[in-house]
Amino acid sequence: MITFLAAALVLTAVPGPNLVYILTRTLAQGRRAGVVSAAGVEAGTLVHVGVAVIGLASLIAASPTAFVVLKYAGAGYLAWLGVRTVLRRSTAVPGEGRGPARSLRRVFLDGVLVNVLNPKVVLFFLAFLPQFVPSGASPTRARVWMLGLGASVSAIGLLVGLGYTFAADAARHLVRGGRPGRDRARYLVGGVYLTLGLLVAR
Repeated sequence: MITFLAAALVLTAVPGPNLVYILTRTLAQGRRAGVVSAAGVEAGTLVHVGVAVIGLASLIAASPTAFVVLKYAGAGYLAWLGVRTVLRRSTAVPGEGRGPARSLRRVFLDGVLVNVLNPKVVLFFLAFLPQFVPSGASPTRARVWMLGLGASVSAIGLLVGLGYTFAADAARHLVRGGRPGRDRARYLVGGVYLTLGLLVAR
């Protein structure tokens, strides 16, 4: 179990689309949005765990068409987030850390989708979780183990995401300052989303 926890910590701490999303949301809207985005990302992790447990991940991995569709859906969604962010002028001023409740709901849902539409995460859980299931376990027991392991990965990922949130919140002064600060944050976040979309599509 120590090996599993150590591996999960290393894998969740390596910057990728999920953590970059959390960082950009924190820089653009403050700590609250960062915490909500981290919760959304890990809700998406639980979706992946459920998919792996019921066996859909195996079907996706075995179907090149399904994998490509999921891959480009994820890339397209990230690109759409980037364009929407750049064109939208109502983004909260960095440093204020507050916005309408609907905005936070959108931040949460975007976090879920950024994670769920990443096909590499599907393959990760398909390959990672079964390695730590006790050998000889019955199918039912194996599913229970995978659920527990997946929930542990999600919890670790949430802690890592919160760590990134607080670090980004401490650095928000770099993009603060009225309209210029708001525009810098908007272009930064939009550019990051577009870059992530290109990376996911590769």
